[in-house]
Amino acid sequence: MSNVEVEVVGVRIEMPANQPILLLKASEPAYYLPIWVGAIEANALSIAQRGLTPPRPMAHALLLDVLGAYDAELADVVITGKDGQIFLAEIHTSDGKSVSARPSDAVTLALTAQCPVYVDSDLLKDAGIEAPEADEDEVAQFRDFLDNVSAEDFETGSES
Repeated sequence: MSNVEVEVVGVRIEMPANQPILLLKASEPAYYLPIWVGAIEANALSIAQRGLTPPRPMAHALLLDVLGAYDAELADVVITGKDGQIFLAEIHTSDGKSVSARPSDAVTLALTAQCPVYVDSDLLKDAGIEAPEADEDEVAQFRDFLDNVSAEDFETGSES
């Protein structure tokens, strides 16, 4: 079993069901892994991804503080598999311990602790969606455009 490091793209809303989805992206191989989450979990993920600190600590910050009180840190999190339609995850600590967790909680912890997120490579291939390849020429043209564009390029000449 090997793991692939993924980027936390963020939380998206699936329409028309209006259901939040945690979207993870692997570069090699290029796959997206969508994980459906609840609204409360989506909110916690969004707060952690933006690096916001609420006035009172959330449960994720509390857990990291408890780990620190026991001389441990969060090392990484791994999305390990599926049981039916339910994704499974583990959090790994710096002292070698592993704890089962919901993927939404595990990823929120990882974002808060700024540690890596991994997905089991077999799970990624089975449950993931192949990412479309970007046309390198189009990407280069767009980067060139961004490097040379200025606000004046968007002026219309009329003011409202």
